[in-house]
Amino acid sequence: MKGARNLTTGPIRKQLFSLAMPIMATSFIQMAYSLTDMAWVGRLGSEAVAAIGSVGILTWMSNSISLLSKVGSEVSVGQSIGAQNTEDARNYASHNVTIALIISLCWGGILFLLANPVIHIFKLEHSISQQAVNYLRVISTAFPFVFLSSAFTGIYNASGRSNIPFYISGTGLILNILLDPLFIFGFNLGTQGAAYATWISQGTVFILFVYQLRKRDLLLNRFPFWIKLQKKYSLRIFKLGLPVAAFNVLFAFVNMFLGRTASSEGGHIGLMSLTTGSQIEAITWNTSQGFSTALGTFIAQNYAAGKKSRVIQAWHTTLWMTFIFGAFCSLLFIFAGNEVFSIFVPEQEAYIAGGNYLQIAGYSQLFMMLKITTQGVFYGLGRTLPPAIISVAFNYMRIPLAILFAHWGMGVDGIWWAITITSIAKGIILALWFMIIKKKVLASVS
Repeated sequence: MKGARNLTTGPIRKQLFSLAMPIMATSFIQMAYSLTDMAWVGRLGSEAVAAIGSVGILTWMSNSISLLSKVGSEVSVGQSIGAQNTEDARNYASHNVTIALIISLCWGGILFLLANPVIHIFKLEHSISQQAVNYLRVISTAFPFVFLSSAFTGIYNASGRSNIPFYISGTGLILNILLDPLFIFGFNLGTQGAAYATWISQGTVFILFVYQLRKRDLLLNRFPFWIKLQKKYSLRIFKLGLPVAAFNVLFAFVNMFLGRTASSEGGHIGLMSLTTGSQIEAITWNTSQGFSTALGTFIAQNYAAGKKSRVIQAWHTTLWMTFIFGAFCSLLFIFAGNEVFSIFVPEQEAYIAGGNYLQIAGYSQLFMMLKITTQGVFYGLGRTLPPAIISVAFNYMRIPLAILFAHWGMGVDGIWWAITITSIAKGIILALWFMIIKKKVLASVS
């Protein structure tokens, strides 16, 4: 199949690592957009960081929605490639891109028009809220770039060519790093300058993807970007991607509630600790997500090709890879939380509060990686519902736990412990779920 990479033969560890590294690096690059903004805006003070952070929760929700087409691409296109069905692979790729465009236009329009009432949820001071509203309105107009780039990334990942999204996203990040200080300080635009820098960078990434697919690649015989949707392919994509997108969106709703609670308990410092701390904690999340995506792509092809032993061996290999990094992150956050946080927000009150968040979150890093890695197995098998069930259930448990701990007088620390305890539970239960069903699931594989 033109442009695609066959993962059903060859050394498993080498294939997983070579596939995971660009995906992981791409995830870090996407995370670095927010961290770069945070690092520069942090020089404006904790109030500016709180404004960016409140929009960050909404950006997270938007990225979660874009997972419908990204995961839909990775699984549907990956399984079609594994089954050597070129026509289906092309059709799935085209459908995912078309669906991504439609959803991005609708969602971006909603946030642009309702920016004021949405930001009001966080109960911030008027000056901080206004900065957040202006930032959100600029960012929301870039969502078509973000959603389409996400779909293109999924298609490349499914084809075993994860290096292409890495190079393209890396270019966008470098541009963002250069533009942030220019717009924020050089043009004296403050937080809105960070929004303009991000908009231009994300637009550039989209243009580079289009150029790569139309001028340089023969990926899936240059599949069409826009087509009339067919029921057969659309339903399959929604079946695969909707559970993933839904549980991530619901997760974002939980974070909106926790953000409001953190603001009530600790003012803008509390909200800043949650939003910036979550961005820093994403170091662990994005590493495991890179391996998880690689594992899902690897398993999608091998499962469709009937390679049972390679499916199980790939899961075991990935668990060992992620365990090493998870242990490192746990120790880093627990013993150097303040120092890590101060890199992004040098204000003393802010980095002490944020460091406390990282120290508590440090206890859950290994279990977070266990959950996300095992999630990749389920995705590769085309069973995206079990991870969604566990994530939704335990993410929503954070709300009553946070309220309970706050009632016990734990303040914002109670919120952090609610997040940590539920993260530990998710990792343990999803791994047990797969171990229980794996024989039955793989029994049909020849």
